[in-house]
Amino acid sequence: MGEMIICKGKLVPSTEAAIDLEDRGYQFGDGVYEVIRVYNGVMFTLDEHLDRLAGSLEKIKISLPCPLEELKGLLVQLVDINQIKTGTVYLQVTRGSAPRNHAFPGKNVEPVITAYTKEVPLPVETTDNGVSAIVVEDIRWLKCDIKSLNLLGSVLAKETAVENGCYEAIQHRGNLVTEGSSSNISIVFDGKVITHPANHLILNGIVRQVILKLCAKQGIPVEERPFAIEEMMGADEVFLSSTTSEITPIIKIEKETIGNGSPGKITKLLQSLYRNEIDLHCGK
Repeated sequence: MGEMIICKGKLVPSTEAAIDLEDRGYQFGDGVYEVIRVYNGVMFTLDEHLDRLAGSLEKIKISLPCPLEELKGLLVQLVDINQIKTGTVYLQVTRGSAPRNHAFPGKNVEPVITAYTKEVPLPVETTDNGVSAIVVEDIRWLKCDIKSLNLLGSVLAKETAVENGCYEAIQHRGNLVTEGSSSNISIVFDGKVITHPANHLILNGIVRQVILKLCAKQGIPVEERPFAIEEMMGADEVFLSSTTSEITPIIKIEKETIGNGSPGKITKLLQSLYRNEIDLHCGK
């Protein structure tokens, strides 16, 4: 963690930060969050992350206590003062601190903004070589489009993956794949990218959004629709995408090899295009 953090909307030394035990984020998971990648000291897709944050806040009826532009300025200061070159910013907003009660507190309770930075290296080994995954039932709630602090379902899925020596758990409802425990899942058939539509069953990942724009620009066909587990297992390529994992090939699911067992052509093309996009906005 960096030397300075944002606590209750202000830049303070991490040693001086404190959160009330009755903060609703701690007691109810009553809040939302974002994780933003930093490349060369610049936050990538910051506006998109803040727009999604605003959307998540609106869906759970929390009003941001400051304008988005002011928050953006604070985050830029945070990255600069902590001299983060390659890493992440974790940003969280809770409904605030109040005596424990399931109902919302009164309007006099102000939401709490916290954020901190962390040095995180690029995921070179996994993006170059690919990873393995398992398939698990999606036991989460029906508002997965909200980037909520309530992550127990995802935590359990990820732990199942780890216990089985895998990088990710691919979740499904019935026979249809939704998303990974901390990533979006896409498959490739005959040069066409297929990914679950951005509805209430998945989080509309920022990297997912960038991928769709890159596909449109490059002329790569895309189909946004649910796909079955069997369809995924027989795909030419499978990849996951997230802020920290970027675009990572999945070369093995359960005990089945995907494609020829190495990162596929479309996946590698998208990785290259994504890297160009980072260089364009954050420098080399």
